[in-house]
Amino acid sequence: MKYIFVTGGVVSSLGKGVASASLGALLRARGYKVTAVKIDPYINIDAGTMRPYEHGEVFVTASGAETDLDIGNYERFLDLDIPAGSNITTGQVYLEVIRKERAGDYLSQTVQVIPHVTDEIKRRIRAAGENAGAEIVLIEVGGTVGDIESLPFLEAIRQFKFDEGDENVLYLHLTLVPYLGTSNEFKTKPTQHSVAELRSVGISPDIVMVRSKEKLPSDITRKIALFTSVRENRVFSSYDVGHVYELPLALEEQGLGKAVEDLLGLERTHPNLGVWQNAVRTIKQPKNEVTIALAGKYTEMPDAYLSLLESLTHAGIANDARVNIKWVNAEELAGGDLEAQLGDADGILVPGGFGIRGIEGKVRAAEYARTRGVPYLGICLGMQIAVIEYARHVAGLAGANSAEFDPYAPHKVIDLMPEQLEVEGLGGTMRLGDWPMDLRAGTKIAELYGVPQGGTVRERHRHRFEVNPAYTGPLQDAGLVISGVTPGVEGRGAGLVESIEIPGHPFFVALQAHPEFKSRPMRPSPPFAGFVAAALRSDQPSAVGGQPEKAGA
Repeated sequence: MKYIFVTGGVVSSLGKGVASASLGALLRARGYKVTAVKIDPYINIDAGTMRPYEHGEVFVTASGAETDLDIGNYERFLDLDIPAGSNITTGQVYLEVIRKERAGDYLSQTVQVIPHVTDEIKRRIRAAGENAGAEIVLIEVGGTVGDIESLPFLEAIRQFKFDEGDENVLYLHLTLVPYLGTSNEFKTKPTQHSVAELRSVGISPDIVMVRSKEKLPSDITRKIALFTSVRENRVFSSYDVGHVYELPLALEEQGLGKAVEDLLGLERTHPNLGVWQNAVRTIKQPKNEVTIALAGKYTEMPDAYLSLLESLTHAGIANDARVNIKWVNAEELAGGDLEAQLGDADGILVPGGFGIRGIEGKVRAAEYARTRGVPYLGICLGMQIAVIEYARHVAGLAGANSAEFDPYAPHKVIDLMPEQLEVEGLGGTMRLGDWPMDLRAGTKIAELYGVPQGGTVRERHRHRFEVNPAYTGPLQDAGLVISGVTPGVEGRGAGLVESIEIPGHPFFVALQAHPEFKSRPMRPSPPFAGFVAAALRSDQPSAVGGQPEKAGA
């Protein structure tokens, strides 16, 4: 097994995840079995309880792990389901070391960072590769070289060359070269200092990758090579591109794939990059264009909706269209002019989320889409919002709400299920990971998934509240179609509502699941692809009316 370690310097948020994922895409295009690991040096066990404004979205794996958003980048670029254990945190490592100490695994030993903590880090990295059956493991070390919290991880990856041999380990360091407009020059000093800091902990980079506004001139590349003792043909420019899917092509053009082949003793192979070439062509020169209003509450932090935005891009590629996002703050919708904020949108998307802030604005967005015939896609909370809106304004259930927002609501159409009532903690206690959905024959969503006669598909979940089964009858009697339900899984959750739709509407579909987590550039999510297709057909038709055509139970 080969190991590629990616570290970062100068500043955080340079894009190590995208750089690592792009390298993984180049290796996958050469036919190698690749997996990825993200190391986060925070003490949290996982990303599940972290603030979206600070950390971005929580990406959920098939196995139900709540991980860093970079795991999502890896899945999209590598077209793989990343296995459990591939997001390693300080909290996980120390919890396991302490557990072993209490269990007597370290009897007579003084438990220390070296070797006990570093050995646990190395064990987890190797296990992630073995569980994935990988030939090459990409490991991104979060944070910036010089951070106190990352030191045990840097020491652990330093030891890998001694454990595995030089030919099986590669260190790639990503830094920043700022451009000073006043003097019209790129400044390499921060990169020099960053590499010196990395060397101070015993790691010499084999490859230096530089983030910059523009592609670095050859004289700057030579200067970086000279002062970092890295060969000039192993210094690469990760410059600003129009879209992240251009990065694998830009790095391949510079020779990154060949450099890795040489350093790890891999056979020279010509990569098949057709997927990325096609994606970039469509993104740059689409035949169509569409505008989607995204009514959320984290609109100032796009990374909070990263997978969702990428899914819209994938849907655009499938429909040969550019998808423009109109960010709409849900709080402002509560009492604002809906026509002014939503009137120019070809489709309305209400995403997932937690907490009461912005809820009434999202309800108004769902009502606007339903009554104006505007294509609507609801994701997780977005489905619950659609149910609340329909219950209030069509089913005649005045005051309908979710128990999450109003525990005293007269009609709690969204509520906790019995198995959640006794839960006290918050981390990792939701319905998480892949769950099956039984899709009803003849429904829009069954058509989207390619099973028009009905069938079972699987999508990822991350939620605690569900549509209250006590209200499914009244909702269906009022015309709402429950198009997907959860089958019995180990005796839990049979019949829970997975998807709804409104017949007679151009496109009104909502899912309890998060299909964006499984969307890929080469395999777009069916609900997102269908939503964008419907938005392209939409020309803001006349109102559909209050109550749609009656549908059967």
